[in-house]
Amino acid sequence: MSDLHALFGGTFDPVHFGHLRPVEALAQQTGLARVLLLPNNVPPHRPQPEASPTQRVEMLRCAIQDRPLFAIDTRELQRDTPSWTVATLEALRAERGPQQPLAFIIGQDSLLNLSGWHRWQDLLSFAHLLVCKRPGYPAEMGSPEMQRWLETHLARDVAQLHQQPAGAIWLADTPLVDISATEIRRRRRAGLSCDSLLPAAVIDYIDRAGLYLK
Repeated sequence: MSDLHALFGGTFDPVHFGHLRPVEALAQQTGLARVLLLPNNVPPHRPQPEASPTQRVEMLRCAIQDRPLFAIDTRELQRDTPSWTVATLEALRAERGPQQPLAFIIGQDSLLNLSGWHRWQDLLSFAHLLVCKRPGYPAEMGSPEMQRWLETHLARDVAQLHQQPAGAIWLADTPLVDISATEIRRRRRAGLSCDSLLPAAVIDYIDRAGLYLK
């Protein structure tokens, strides 16, 4: 197997088991060597995070301190422009060279909305797409054109992800973990326990920082 690295972006406000566990299962299935967590600065498709960039990075550090699969890439936090995924992948491809296999992890919900992404047609020029299941989302794309696009690029064999630098889509059979950051923030404000939803070290940091109370 090659040294296949993947990126996984999000606001991580806060990071939780719905982020970590499906990606750990995905890594087992596909032989990922490393997953770079990519906190967004200016997310194009959702409201601004409640926690600051520094706080969100610190929560990620707490979450992965005993998870060697993961590392953190803060490049999107250095930009004050929208966090366009395609621009980040283009930069990483330039750094890694044309032959290094590279992948970007998304959820089924993001796949279904991919045609609304900035320069979405260019994504597969720079990386593979690894798609995790999401509770409550259909397996079919919203239009016949997008469904044909998906089927054209589907990888049938994990080896393809390691042998080609980019261009394939892998629909992963990952566990459905129905946790949302919105629900965690709501539970915090209501004074409810979140112990089963995110790592204990992250909860400890949230408590010390006084996050998600107002």
